[in-house]
Amino acid sequence: MSLGKGIGVLTLEGSIIEVNDLEYSFGDVKAVDNISFTVQEGEIFSFLGPNGAGKSTVINILTTLLMIQKGTAKVAGYDVEKEPEKVRESIGIVFQELTLDRDMTVREILEYHGRLYSMPKTARQERIEELIKLVELEGKRDTLTRHLSGGMKRRLEIARGLMTRPKVLFMDEPTLGLDPQTRIRIWEYVKDINQQGTTIFLTTHYMDEADQLSDRISIIDHGEIIVTGKPWELKNALGQDLIYLESSDNAAASGLLKGLSSVKGIREKSKGIVVMVNVDGTYLLPEIMDLLRNGGIRVKAVNLKKPSMDDVFVHYTGREFRDEGAEKGSVAIVRAGRR
Repeated sequence: MSLGKGIGVLTLEGSIIEVNDLEYSFGDVKAVDNISFTVQEGEIFSFLGPNGAGKSTVINILTTLLMIQKGTAKVAGYDVEKEPEKVRESIGIVFQELTLDRDMTVREILEYHGRLYSMPKTARQERIEELIKLVELEGKRDTLTRHLSGGMKRRLEIARGLMTRPKVLFMDEPTLGLDPQTRIRIWEYVKDINQQGTTIFLTTHYMDEADQLSDRISIIDHGEIIVTGKPWELKNALGQDLIYLESSDNAAASGLLKGLSSVKGIREKSKGIVVMVNVDGTYLLPEIMDLLRNGGIRVKAVNLKKPSMDDVFVHYTGREFRDEGAEKGSVAIVRAGRR
């Protein structure tokens, strides 16, 4: 597990994406602040962060939709700045915003995309049928996209991104605005695609999505990579259990509990404290309650839970997950011309 900024990352054997010292600014606003990271071939790698964190900007750079201002990046062995055409031949993209032509059918969308890449007719037709079946749109082949539901449109976007059998599929907030059931179905598609050998680079601000899908996660905030690791590593770093306490004197309670060998750390919240413990909190909680009672501290509320990705984000950033105005999203309008 890598903690803190990923600065000066060396090329690793088996890495399909390599980024070093990448920076990007929109005027005076630095969207990406000197980040370095690698993505290993065959993994599902996620950028987890709030709106405006820099996630979409990184994807736009790696997919050649934004020019590199500073730093270097390689995708599938090709230099993003020097070999953009080779990069585009090696990737698929599912944009944050829907970019489907409303007046084309499902089959026509895939047919057009295959023609853009000069796919032979037979291979193109076989791939279209294969993908329509994969995303369960068999009954919608000749339906105009304007008549598809939001979930169906997203599934069609995924199929389009896979049309050329890309080595890397970039997915920028692929389940944004979808209902919970459709989100879970999209997760299943992502896992199936990955198991067939495609590396997935995912950006999301959904904690559960990153947790459920990812082999590794980088938490990104204000353009910086805060921490990187496997989901279980990131959660286990906080301890075995978390105990939320609200008492008559939170500062005094914190002072008493810091002396316990089983307490890994304590974090203050607006109305109480979070006690990170490296043992089963179920057995430790009675001891904590007795200690506080004997110290003259009245417990108003208590809650015991396992660490979550929300807790990881708060721990490493020092604040609750925010939902600010979005950064500049995926530059979808230049898709056809650039590819």
